[in-house]
Amino acid sequence: MDLQIEGFTIYFARGIRAALPIVLGYLPLGFAYGVLAREAGLNLWETVLMSVLLYAGSGQFIAVSLLSSGVALAAIIFTVFLVNLRHLLFSASFVPHLRRFKPGVLALLAAEITDETFAVAISHYAEHEVRLPYHFGLHLTAHFSWVLASLLGGLAGNLIGDPARFGFNFALPAMFIILLVMQLKDKKMLLVAGLAAIFSVAIAIAWPWNWNIILATILAATLGVILEPWTGRS
Repeated sequence: MDLQIEGFTIYFARGIRAALPIVLGYLPLGFAYGVLAREAGLNLWETVLMSVLLYAGSGQFIAVSLLSSGVALAAIIFTVFLVNLRHLLFSASFVPHLRRFKPGVLALLAAEITDETFAVAISHYAEHEVRLPYHFGLHLTAHFSWVLASLLGGLAGNLIGDPARFGFNFALPAMFIILLVMQLKDKKMLLVAGLAAIFSVAIAIAWPWNWNIILATILAATLGVILEPWTGRS
């Protein structure tokens, strides 16, 4: 039993350490969300509760933006659902690594997946054996930092005034740009990223119903797999 507890502690601590770069990004980003949420009319507890239950940076930013614009609740829910459909792809990518675990455990892990924790975990599992304590340490640390930052932003929201003056509206795009740059390590990744950008813009122009992100991701990833034999040679 002592060995099991020690093993759990070791891998949980590794997950916490792996989450620290994410925490450094989540603190300013979550703070920006908290400020914008209060600006949109949410009270402090509503602001924090959204971070606890929804826990989706882009989805939360979009939700508060639409709320401040007076968009109907049903439209907000549908839009956030479409934006977060990419998590289906994230979850599917974990299947080869996590299929042996029980559905209840997988449900907990799936509820905590974000763009950042997915990128860290999938890179880790490419070279290491899957350990649930590592996954929980990674996810819980990242989620706690997001909730804490949301709380701090919510507390400061009424004191800042117009958040656009401080560039808070650009916080989320900045985070995604950093994640993209970190992934551009070879010709294949650069090709897929370029194709995804082209597809996303083209689909958004031709069919403005918020499907451009998920459709562009699927198309670019599919072409990346098809072209891998050629791009992988150089």
